[in-house]
Amino acid sequence: MKNRYNGLINVYKEPGFTSNDVVAKMRGILKQRKIGHTGTLDPDAVGVLVVCVGTGTKLVEMLTDHSKEYIAVCRLGVTTDTQDMSGNILCKNDVNVTSEALHAAVHKFVGDYDQIPPMYSAIKVGGKKLYELAREGKEIDRQPRKIHIDMIRILDESHLQDEHTFTMEVKCSKGTYIRTLCNDIGECLGCGGAMEHLTRTRVGSFGLENAYTLSQIEKLRDEDKLDTIVFPSEYIFKNLDIVHIKDDYRKLLENGNSFKLSNIADVQPEDEQDVIEEDKLYQDGTMVRVYSEDEVFFGIYKFDERTGSFRTYKFFFEKD
Repeated sequence: MKNRYNGLINVYKEPGFTSNDVVAKMRGILKQRKIGHTGTLDPDAVGVLVVCVGTGTKLVEMLTDHSKEYIAVCRLGVTTDTQDMSGNILCKNDVNVTSEALHAAVHKFVGDYDQIPPMYSAIKVGGKKLYELAREGKEIDRQPRKIHIDMIRILDESHLQDEHTFTMEVKCSKGTYIRTLCNDIGECLGCGGAMEHLTRTRVGSFGLENAYTLSQIEKLRDEDKLDTIVFPSEYIFKNLDIVHIKDDYRKLLENGNSFKLSNIADVQPEDEQDVIEEDKLYQDGTMVRVYSEDEVFFGIYKFDERTGSFRTYKFFFEKD
């Protein structure tokens, strides 16, 4: 087995684990400490949890910013202190909701949405996490946060009349609490609502179809096949253009230096003057994936029009 892995592993988080539990177990499986996750899932929730390992941990913040997709089951007629069915029930109400009313209510939350985060969340106020205050029986005013819902689609409403539940698919921005969305839809319908179940189906380009449970990852480790599920760090930048740097500049590149057009192996000398004169190939702020001529990945660089050079944006290269 390798001593160290660098990149991204798409973990299928099972119920009963916190996201931090997954990280702790991955440290034991991979026998390395530098591991982080890219967006908390509640213990009862399941689905995609992208885990960054080694130099991949430099991507934690960027992956947390990616859009996410969920399938959620919402129960109407009940409100809880946690906004999901794991919490204490605060009140129950009769439900008289038609299919038309449900679709109309859900549609109101598509687009920009000022969402008030729940008390049972890891957001810090005055140096203390909200869930810590909630466990002390305290509730404080929370400022709404602007999030964006790209899409809500009702997948199943066959139990709307008898069990008062419906299932929806949600595509949303970072920072969205799906249990708060269920609560707010319930409020909009006048009967209350709480999340009954949640599956995260996608984070950016990582979906359920290539997610592995902890036991599957452990088995792959024992079979010396972990390499087959570790995505390289550059995977999330696959839409960026690639440039290769000339070998005679490699030592400077290894030390994190910026580089100019003249250092790019992909630009032929006869083309270079055209590039400089026309100034069209790279505009200010253009980002590229940078490799050596023998395909070693160095990082992501951004073009600075003022200096005519590419500066480090995310540097991944590590010397042996």
